[in-house]
Amino acid sequence: MSNVLIIVEQSEGAPKPASLAGITFGQQLVAKTGGELHLAVIGHQVSGTAEAVANFGATKVHSVDAPCFENYVAESYTEAALAAAGASNASFIAAGTTSTTKDFLPRVASKWGAAMASDILEVLDANQFKRPMWAGNVIATVELTTDNKVATVRPTEFDAPATGSASEISSVDCSVDLGSLKTSFVSFNAIKSERPDATTANVVISGGRGLKAAENFKLIENLADKLGGGVGATRAICDAGWVPNDLQIGQTGKVVAPDLYFAIGISGAIQHLAGMKGSKTIVAINKDAEAPIFQVADYGLVADLFDAVPELLESL
Repeated sequence: MSNVLIIVEQSEGAPKPASLAGITFGQQLVAKTGGELHLAVIGHQVSGTAEAVANFGATKVHSVDAPCFENYVAESYTEAALAAAGASNASFIAAGTTSTTKDFLPRVASKWGAAMASDILEVLDANQFKRPMWAGNVIATVELTTDNKVATVRPTEFDAPATGSASEISSVDCSVDLGSLKTSFVSFNAIKSERPDATTANVVISGGRGLKAAENFKLIENLADKLGGGVGATRAICDAGWVPNDLQIGQTGKVVAPDLYFAIGISGAIQHLAGMKGSKTIVAINKDAEAPIFQVADYGLVADLFDAVPELLESL
């Protein structure tokens, strides 16, 4: 019987959606192991987040709260996670897959002597899990055989956690001398948007190289606004500088699974499919009838997007 610790990321005093998926994973895992579920919130002035996740049946919510954790640095967050693991007597640390957890949890695993599985899709038992390989074309069953274990879980595969008994909120005494670290926080440049983030939106409209020029991405944004959705893009047009990198959907970008996904002017390279083929309904618009995107689309329209999208906007 081993305890499970889920790292809860927070932003502006609230838990990130990916972290809620991590809590669901934790609930499922303790049902297999018979251990206790513990949560940890790392940062500065994070009491609001700790209270927000204190109703999911965890034994304790561990608050690692200190000025040195106000800004994310992989080295300092690693120490905080290990301190929380010690306080919770956990032998399994996990979190929803984000750019942050992909950065510091491998470091946690290394320092902790733990085996690690990334992007888990399903819990089979206390040691075995399913995860994607080869851009999602292969689903592997992996077994973690070390005493300590670390994992990240794909947020799109786990629903919101079930509510449960109230959790005790406990403070973990941990501090890091930031001056002694090899890396330091310089700045964080956030991209603000009134549209929902693609990872949480019910509708996502994505554009690819078929748009031909950066100014034509406005078609994607107009359709997204009409449907109240988020926007996405292929790696090709992000690398070309047409749109910011944080819009990238794909194996090296965001993984999304909305109710409705529009792929406009997107050929359907494996890199992109890995990030969106879990969507409930996929609509593709491409003038190439042989484009691979049509192999995964529920609805496909072979047409010039510069004719089809304006017609669609007018109809809506």
